[in-house]
Amino acid sequence: MTVVLSLALAAALVLQTGPVTVQRQSSPEKALVFDVTIPAAVDAVWQAFTTKDGLQTWLWRDCRVDLRAGGDWIVQYTPTATGGGTIVSFQAGREIVIRAMAPEQFPLVRSTRTLATFRFEPAGATATTVTLVQTGWQAGAEWDAAYDYLAGGNAQLLAQLHRRFTTGPIAWPSAQ
Repeated sequence: MTVVLSLALAAALVLQTGPVTVQRQSSPEKALVFDVTIPAAVDAVWQAFTTKDGLQTWLWRDCRVDLRAGGDWIVQYTPTATGGGTIVSFQAGREIVIRAMAPEQFPLVRSTRTLATFRFEPAGATATTVTLVQTGWQAGAEWDAAYDYLAGGNAQLLAQLHRRFTTGPIAWPSAQ
């Protein structure tokens, strides 16, 4: 992992993890900012991100999406481990905002939730830049631990999306 101190961004630490750039920002608001360029047109990336069939090609085998304000954007990893959250708003092909659940080991952060804004921008005719800005962080040891955990976890999530378009859909193991 390469670490580069960004002089262009005040109070930000920029990390490159595979195809994903991660910025840990402390001001003007504490945030995690992720960028990845996917080698596919916006429509294809949007479909992969906002439909059950699309999510199953890169996120996990058990997903559900109800693409509307108040709808679910959920992945069920095990009977007791879920990810995702509740859709706050979306602009088709451009942006989806989710009130995101943290993993179960962070119960306060999970119940309070953060705000995850995913933006989809064309980067030429056959590429899309996906930017995730995660805000709503509060003070405290659990919040700090969740922030650190999700800096890596969300980078992995976006790396899987990239992988889906570079090597094909992920073949998930069957449910036991």
